[in-house]
Amino acid sequence: MNCEKIKQKVGIRTVLESFNLFPVKENGKSAFYFALDREEKIPSLSVDFIKNKAFDFGTGKSYDVISIVQTINRCSVSDALKYLGKLDFSYERTEKNSKEGWQTRTYEVSKIHEITHPALVRYLTERKVHEQSHFIKEIHFRLRWKNYFGIGFLNDSGGIEIRNQYFKICLGDKDVTLIENKADEIAVFEGFFDFLTYINIENEKDSNSDYLILNSTAMLYKAEKKLNRYNKISLFLDNDSNGKTTTEKMIIKYENVEDCSLIYKGFKDLNEWFCQKK
Repeated sequence: MNCEKIKQKVGIRTVLESFNLFPVKENGKSAFYFALDREEKIPSLSVDFIKNKAFDFGTGKSYDVISIVQTINRCSVSDALKYLGKLDFSYERTEKNSKEGWQTRTYEVSKIHEITHPALVRYLTERKVHEQSHFIKEIHFRLRWKNYFGIGFLNDSGGIEIRNQYFKICLGDKDVTLIENKADEIAVFEGFFDFLTYINIENEKDSNSDYLILNSTAMLYKAEKKLNRYNKISLFLDNDSNGKTTTEKMIIKYENVEDCSLIYKGFKDLNEWFCQKK
């Protein structure tokens, strides 16, 4: 699709969600997010869901869905269109009244069972985590009158983190996932594929650690109080600016924090390192 079609078809909320960016303040038709290109304590990015645009009060820059992708991925318009084209499956503009803006996404789960679909088995095998498939489920769901399926991982609010080879979304409320083994140590991961990778590497039946999967670094605040009770916190966050910033914050906030990202230095995350190492 061309630029104008993309701007009309793809919702700005879900573009931001695809980068694990969520509103700090929201009133339904608009919201405030933290800036796309810098660290800040007070959110300055105003997002208008009706106009499908955003404005950064800190820099005076205006954004549409294309320029958001360009800014975050540091890519050309052509590459941004390719990225947005893959996301197009889950967004549809309301036909009742354009003044209502973008409809809240609704979904219906039709089936939940063990991972059996060949495409999902292949995907897990490619990511080298198929042995840990007992932590996840195969989810079939209906979203905006279309049927989809993917790998599902439950969070602490009952939401389901969905992944397959082509997309990642959350059905229901976004939250962290805390797996408790009554330990005094905890390992923290950004996404559940890194958690599955870690379990695969450890290959231990009796764990001496608890596990926290953030499902997005934006969700860290949900677990801040819980982390206070641990004697040791091992961080396995992404080797990008967002992951590094979160790691620095946690090192300052908590005692006995270990940054384990050096293990996979030069790779985006633990899973990418594990998949490519010989």
